[in-house]
Amino acid sequence: MKYKKLIIYTDGGARNNPGPAGIGCVLYNEKKKIIKEISEYIGEATNNQAEYKACLRAMEEAKKMGAKELDFYLDSELVVKQLKREYRVKNKELAPLFMKIYNLSQQFKKVTFTHVRRELNKEADRLVNEAIDKC
Repeated sequence: MKYKKLIIYTDGGARNNPGPAGIGCVLYNEKKKIIKEISEYIGEATNNQAEYKACLRAMEEAKKMGAKELDFYLDSELVVKQLKREYRVKNKELAPLFMKIYNLSQQFKKVTFTHVRRELNKEADRLVNEAIDKC
């Protein structure tokens, strides 16, 4: 099924930062109905690397679904400000992830990134913890 617009909540986390890390993504249609959940262990990473990888993974999934517009919600203010190009990406580990997201975002009609408080991102956070707990 093709979707014009997706609402996406993503989270990434690492235990001990860096440490065992996971990503969580919840993709909703425009009616706020969950159409896909992603919970994956990504190996050793930092919290910020995991946040970026969650965003990238969700964007790749949205591309497969044929979505044209994406509204992302993340609880990492740093990552949101970097993706909106309000902050420069100085970390050499994050720069390639930023570029992948930037390049992929060009294939969509519209992509937005919004910072939300952690308590508004509980589903994605749960998926992160499930992924790490399974490893």
